[in-house]
Amino acid sequence: MSVPHTVKGTVPFGEYKTWYRLSGDPGTSPRPTLVAVHGGPGSTHDYLRALEVFAAVGWPVVLYDQLGNGGSTHLPDKGPEFWTPELFLDELDNLLDRLGIADNYVLFGQSWGGLVVARHAAARPRGLRGLVVANAPASYPLWLREMEVLRAQLPPGINDVLLRHEAAGTTDSEEYHAAMRVFYDRHVCRLKPWPRDYQASFYEITNDPTVYHAMNGPSEFHVIGTLKDWGVEDCLPDIEVPTLVLSGAHDEATPETVRPYAELIPDARWEVFPESSHLPHLEEPERFIATMIEYLKGLPG
Repeated sequence: MSVPHTVKGTVPFGEYKTWYRLSGDPGTSPRPTLVAVHGGPGSTHDYLRALEVFAAVGWPVVLYDQLGNGGSTHLPDKGPEFWTPELFLDELDNLLDRLGIADNYVLFGQSWGGLVVARHAAARPRGLRGLVVANAPASYPLWLREMEVLRAQLPPGINDVLLRHEAAGTTDSEEYHAAMRVFYDRHVCRLKPWPRDYQASFYEITNDPTVYHAMNGPSEFHVIGTLKDWGVEDCLPDIEVPTLVLSGAHDEATPETVRPYAELIPDARWEVFPESSHLPHLEEPERFIATMIEYLKGLPG
């Protein structure tokens, strides 16, 4: 399948700019545009490039870099008080309006992006046709509790290394990063080597960790940033559109963190990918594509 013509550009977001990539033409397609909201916070669109396959079968696709990373405006001098969930919700609203797709779209939110799209959907925007929540915890308190469970299951000595550096504030050390990689290889991406698109996003966080460190922390499993008490469980019953919930059997987003989406959203279906961790769209692409197309075709016209 060949991806239709792709346009890249930026839209103004207040005094800043949001970079986007649009595949397909929303103006001529009767189908809603699929808008992908990446994880992190502080990652980039790169690891979601595989979603452009849906533009080849009729759904225009928008990928974008959230403020602070990738092709969007970088703000390394902004403190934690600047980087709020509301900022990124406003950025998403602005992008939908600027691209002229706010009247007919589906949201795909991966990891942190899943919480963003859930909060957006709970406001019941007029043009939202469907919602995909992929590999996302419903709250960071849930996430942190489950991180303790996963860390305790790491090979002997690994968690001791992690704990020692976290207590000492030396999480930028090579020893910490090496121990961190053991967790990532089990629960973030089980493919070896890591796919190029995922590596690109990983290195973008390393190149400018401002947002990731402020909101999350030094790693996926040591959340000490501004998100540590944040979640979306309270608003899930307000979501009205058909919702597809995705997770991997080896996911850092464990069943306990994902279950509130399936139980609290009135019209939700939960699909678990048995060979995947946090990135089923890369780890089990054929099953992922088939699951998504079935869902997209089933949305009300």
